[in-house]
Amino acid sequence: MIAPRAQRINIPLRHVAIMCGGMLFALLANVTYLQALGTEQFEEDPRNRRTMIARFGSPRGDILLHDGTVVATSIRSGDNAFRYRRVYPTGPLYAAVTGHFSMYGTAGIERAEDAVLSGSEPRVKVRGLVDGTRGGATLRLTIDRAAQRAAYEGLRAVGLPGAVVAIEPGTGAILAMVSYPSYDPNLYATFDGARLDRVDKRLQADPRDPLLNRAIQRNYPPGSTFKIVTGGAALGSGRYGIDTPVSAPAVLRLPGTATHLRNAGGAACGDGTPSLLSAFKLSCNTPFAQIGIDLGQDALREQAERFGFDADLDVPMPVARSIYPTGMDRAQTAMSALGQFDTRATPLMIAMMAAAVANHGTLMRPYLVEDVRLPDGTVIDETESAPYRQALRPAEADRLVEMMTAVTGPGGTGTAAAVPGVTVAAKTGTAENTASGRDHAVFTGFAPVAAPRVAVGVLIEGGGFGGRVAAPVARAVFRAVLDRHAE
Repeated sequence: MIAPRAQRINIPLRHVAIMCGGMLFALLANVTYLQALGTEQFEEDPRNRRTMIARFGSPRGDILLHDGTVVATSIRSGDNAFRYRRVYPTGPLYAAVTGHFSMYGTAGIERAEDAVLSGSEPRVKVRGLVDGTRGGATLRLTIDRAAQRAAYEGLRAVGLPGAVVAIEPGTGAILAMVSYPSYDPNLYATFDGARLDRVDKRLQADPRDPLLNRAIQRNYPPGSTFKIVTGGAALGSGRYGIDTPVSAPAVLRLPGTATHLRNAGGAACGDGTPSLLSAFKLSCNTPFAQIGIDLGQDALREQAERFGFDADLDVPMPVARSIYPTGMDRAQTAMSALGQFDTRATPLMIAMMAAAVANHGTLMRPYLVEDVRLPDGTVIDETESAPYRQALRPAEADRLVEMMTAVTGPGGTGTAAAVPGVTVAAKTGTAENTASGRDHAVFTGFAPVAAPRVAVGVLIEGGGFGGRVAAPVARAVFRAVLDRHAE
C-alpha cells in the first residue's frame, strides 16, 4: 500500500525537479554566455560604473607632436574612484586632432586610437603583463607645432568658421589640422557628471559648431580650386596644352537653360581666347565651364576619383567623402567643372589636390600617427609613407605646376600667398554657398615649387574671395614650415 502511494506522490515532485533542473541549466548557460561572450556590451554600457572607473584607474598614453611636445597626458586626480585625469596643456589649439577623453565618451585621435592609448590593444596589454607596467602606449603625431599655430592664429584673426590642413607632399604626413572655432578639451575632463552634462549641452547647442572638425568631417563646394582637377583632365585628354587657346567669352549660356555664366565680377577673360595657362591664372569661369562641357562628366569624374573623390579614407580618424556628382546634364557638368553644383570636398581633399601636383602626380596616403611607443620607449608601430593614388602622369603634373605657379605671380589671383624669396604654386577659389548666400573663401597650394615641403588647403566659411581671405592664412603656414626647415 505504501509503495504505490509514494510513487503517486513522487510524480509531481519529479516534474518539479525536472523543471528546477531545466531552470538551473538555463541560468548556468546564461551566466556562461555573459561571462564568455556578453561582457563587451556591458563594458560599453555607459551605466556600468565599474568599467568607467577602470578606464581611469591607470594612466592613459600620452599624445605627442612630431617634436615631442605633449598635447595630451594623464595626471593623478586625487580622486579615490577616478585615479587619473586627462589633461590637454594647449587647450583649443590641437582639439581638432586630439579630440577629448571623458567619462561618457571620446572624440578625435582619442577615439580612433583608444585601444592603444588605453592599453587594451593586445601588444600593449601583453607587454604590461610581462613587465608589470600599467597604462597605455604613447602616440607621436606628424603635426608640426609651428604650422599648427600659424594655421590656428590665421583662422582666429579672420574670425570666421573654417579649416586648414597642411600636408608634406612627399610622404603624406599631416603637418597641421585646424578647425575653427575650436573648444577646450579640458572641459570634458571633469568627473562631475552634472558639470559634464552642462558643458556638453552648451557646446552641442553652440550655433558655431565648435565640436565639429571641419577639416575632415564636413565637405564643401571647392569652387575654383577644383579647376586643378578640370585642368588635369584637359591636359590628360591630349586635346589641351598650357598654351592652347580656349574659348573664354565674357558670358556663357549654359546648355539647355536660360542661365548665363559670368566670370568673377563680370569681367572679360583676356582677349576672349586666352591660353589655358592664362585662363587658369586669372581663374576665369567660362573657359573651364566650356572645357567641362567638351570633356563630359565621365572624364571629369575619372580625374576626380584619381585625386581621391568618392572614396573612403581614414587618417586614422574617419574622413567625410569628397564627392563628384553623377547623372548630370551638360549645364550641371559645366558647373561641376568649376567646383560648384553638387561637387563637394573636405579641406583635407583640397590640400590633397595640391599635394598630388607637388609630388609629380603621385598622391601619398595622408596620415596623422608617426609611431606608437610602449611606456619603456619601445616602438611597436611606425607608419610608412605609401602611395594612395596616381592622380596625374608626371608630365601633366609638371604642366599644372606651371599653371599654379602663375597664379601667385604678377596679375594672378593668388599673389597674397606669395612668400618673398620662395616660389609658390597655388589655386584660389570662391565657392557659392546657397545655404547662407555668403561665398566661401578657398585656397590650395604648395611651396617651394623646386622642392615642395608643404601643401596647404584652406576653407573659410562666408569668407568671400579666396585670394583675399584664405591665401594670407596659407602664406602664414608656408612661412612657418619653411622657416623651420631653414633653421
